[in-house]
Amino acid sequence: MTRSERPDKHGLLSAPIPEVLRRLTIPMVFGMIAILMFNLVDTFFISLLGTQALAAVSFTFPVTFALNSITMGVGVGLSACIGRLLGSGDDHAAARVSSHGLLLAVLLVVTAAGLGLLTINPLFRLLGAEDNLLPIIHEYMAVWYLAIPLLVIPMAGNSAIRATGDARTPAKIMMLAGVINGVLDPLLIFGYGPFPELGVRGAAISSGVSWAVALVWSLRILIVREKLLTMPDLRIIFADWRQILHIGTPAGLSNALTPLSNAFIMVLLAAQGTSSVAAYGAAMRIESLLMLVMIALSSALMPFMAQNLGAEQPKRAFDALFKAMKFALGFQLLVFIMMVPLSWPLSALFSQDEAVRTQLWHYLILVPASYGLLAICMQLINALNALHLSFQALLWNLIRLFGLLLPAAWLGGWINGTEGLFTGIAIANVLCGLAALVYARKLRRWHAPMPEVMLDK
Repeated sequence: MTRSERPDKHGLLSAPIPEVLRRLTIPMVFGMIAILMFNLVDTFFISLLGTQALAAVSFTFPVTFALNSITMGVGVGLSACIGRLLGSGDDHAAARVSSHGLLLAVLLVVTAAGLGLLTINPLFRLLGAEDNLLPIIHEYMAVWYLAIPLLVIPMAGNSAIRATGDARTPAKIMMLAGVINGVLDPLLIFGYGPFPELGVRGAAISSGVSWAVALVWSLRILIVREKLLTMPDLRIIFADWRQILHIGTPAGLSNALTPLSNAFIMVLLAAQGTSSVAAYGAAMRIESLLMLVMIALSSALMPFMAQNLGAEQPKRAFDALFKAMKFALGFQLLVFIMMVPLSWPLSALFSQDEAVRTQLWHYLILVPASYGLLAICMQLINALNALHLSFQALLWNLIRLFGLLLPAAWLGGWINGTEGLFTGIAIANVLCGLAALVYARKLRRWHAPMPEVMLDK
């Protein structure tokens, strides 16, 4: 089926840009709220077990995110490739690439999880965890490593579904998983009713059950409705893997840079005490909620740009990018203004420890002021992946995290302790966002020249 014969059923190629981005973004916001809320519920209930339990689970965040980055990377590769293929009208190739990509993601994550099971204690010692935290970390991670393969197909499969322009179904899948996890968390952590009291292990089991349900639903959508799964074709599977990994490997590495930089920040904070680590761990979960709309918008931008680039409409693709950037600045400014009076009550909600509350409050007062510019950098990275310029996307994330964020955090911590470290994070976000805006303008001139320039040629 050619592009001219294939209906534009979700309007990515023809409907007004703000309308399409809104239609893609809003369902994702609700789905991600469910996922982030059950992470916040995890943090809340685990904090009731004490500061040590909260600090132990905070240490796991960089590692769990690193493994999820494998699936995220493959998902980015799938979204960019499938979007281009659907935009050009090649549905059969899109289904083949989707099937091969999901198989690749499962194989990679199972391998990584197996290695993780064998290295729990040495890895977390390397991250700065004290010996008294290692048994708690082991309880959580031993279950999490066994359960994480269940999350691969819902994560990567949802990327494939979104590449078609359907954001509602992935959101519903995420919401169901969030509800299941939120209900099971207190039952298994504290042993209410007939359930055993499992502590942090119960939080990991709750996540695994919710992922299993999401897995079944995702497979049904991919096979029955979207017809984006076929039997693997061994004659071409390695060629498709190379195509996906050409985008997915830099994207996965780019995603992995975030938990890696967080791990270095954890090491810096561990030298200042367990309360600093606990505060930062809680802050990361609150930050995910505050950046929720921007994360959803960036994810919506990927299939929009990919399909329009596949349909040879680069100007429309870049118009969407700059509309998203403009929205990011205004929206995140509003979020920051709203956060100022809420920062102390939120800090008190996540810990009963005075030192943890104070340091968490410092983070919430300082860093959210920079989120609008951070969102601009995020959107540029997604645009580069849609353009199949994934190595440039990786370079931008490398500069942001290791060229700006870590040096600024280290310097701020050296000057003024934990509060200075948080100030350094905010400054790094501002500098990277400004640079990303300048580069995005140059990128538009290179890839989507104005009509009169094209006529001159």
